[in-house]
Amino acid sequence: MNVPARRVDAAGRIHVDLQVIIALALPLVANSAVQMVLNLTDVWFVGRLSTRALAAVSSVHWLAIAVVMVLSGIGIAVQTIAAQSYGAGRRARAAQSAWIALWGVLLALPLFLGAGLGGLKLIARFGLPQDIATMAGQFWLPRVAGSPFGAACWAMLGFFNGIGRPRITLLVTAVMALSNAFLNELFIFRLGFGVGGSGIATTVAQALGLALALGFFLGDDYRSRYRTHLTWRPHWNRLGQQFRLGLPMGLLWAADLIGMAIFQIMMVQLDAAAGAATQMVMVITAIAYMPGVGIALAGTTLVGQAIGAGDSAWAFRLGNRVVLMAAVYMGGVGLLLALSGPWLLPLFLNAQDAGAPPVLALGLKILWLAAAYQFFDGINLGSGFCLRGAADAVVPAVAVLGASWLLFVPLAHMLIFAPGQGWLPLLPHLGYGALGGWTAVVVYVLTVALALLVRWRSRKWQRIHIQ
Repeated sequence: MNVPARRVDAAGRIHVDLQVIIALALPLVANSAVQMVLNLTDVWFVGRLSTRALAAVSSVHWLAIAVVMVLSGIGIAVQTIAAQSYGAGRRARAAQSAWIALWGVLLALPLFLGAGLGGLKLIARFGLPQDIATMAGQFWLPRVAGSPFGAACWAMLGFFNGIGRPRITLLVTAVMALSNAFLNELFIFRLGFGVGGSGIATTVAQALGLALALGFFLGDDYRSRYRTHLTWRPHWNRLGQQFRLGLPMGLLWAADLIGMAIFQIMMVQLDAAAGAATQMVMVITAIAYMPGVGIALAGTTLVGQAIGAGDSAWAFRLGNRVVLMAAVYMGGVGLLLALSGPWLLPLFLNAQDAGAPPVLALGLKILWLAAAYQFFDGINLGSGFCLRGAADAVVPAVAVLGASWLLFVPLAHMLIFAPGQGWLPLLPHLGYGALGGWTAVVVYVLTVALALLVRWRSRKWQRIHIQ
């Protein structure tokens, strides 16, 4: 089998072909940039309602995504299986992984609905101000209960990414982003659904994306080359294998996101300005994060295809290059964002809102701390996604779970709250507020980056095999 991104010069020396990596990464980076626009659109529309509405969405935004990630793990594994199958020349097996994910999402449908309904009681336990809690619940229900469409869509896009067709992913995501912008205006303002309209808009946009992705998947080209119309029947053994692979992948993301969700709830509980500023900075730093994810996704595909072709040494060399690219990109963009903060942050605030000036002042300070961890987050993403391409899921999930819940959450609580505040009275309270909390974020990302990089460099993933 031919391994990806290998170039032999005139002297017979083997090199990593950066042009091939860039050609694969650019559509994935563009796709992640479109994802960033989609997130910015949601924040912009919600921010037009009020800073308290923005704080409400901030309090549950990451928690909602974390719940979806746990339930969508079987779909997250599609890119890994599709890439390794493609590298091994087993094209029908690549298509089968997408169908298996759709069956898994269908079987998990009651869990999605239950999580959507159960979240309302969970939010009530956060101790948020009543108006913020109400708006958070209005956003949560349609966003989580409607997320099977998103889970199924991302599973389909994992197939296209795995076989090295990221332009399909870019097109589908662009359609979702444009639809989401139109639907936010429609549901939030025209139909008067308020914050809940944003959740509805996302769900409908994801349903449209799924329909378009399925249209490509079942088109003549993929039917003839990948037998996409013949691999739809459930294969229960492989469904179980894909679930076992995908669950820790989903848990890895969920562990990280739940930690960030608890962090954002702490910020909202501290005060509305801290919550709104945190949400604003999170979305703006996606300018570095989301394209960084695109570069790292290229690593998943390249590593998976090289392993499928039987050359794990080449997979290691490719992965090292991807980790470096992600770190350099994210570190550079993080610095530019911090310098551009005075021009960027006001775009997300209503100038007539009396609560806007303190949010802006705090956001400008936070943005420098957020910029500080971007380089390490690039190492984190590059290492983590290359490990995903190698089907190494359990150890990375355990590492992130421990760092998030045993280090980050307690440290953030100690640094944010003053004595008499917060939820955990047995911990010391240093009272550094929002800036203390963001310092905890920097420590956490550095810890995770080092753990995943050490795992990748250990090459223990070379012992893992999937069917």
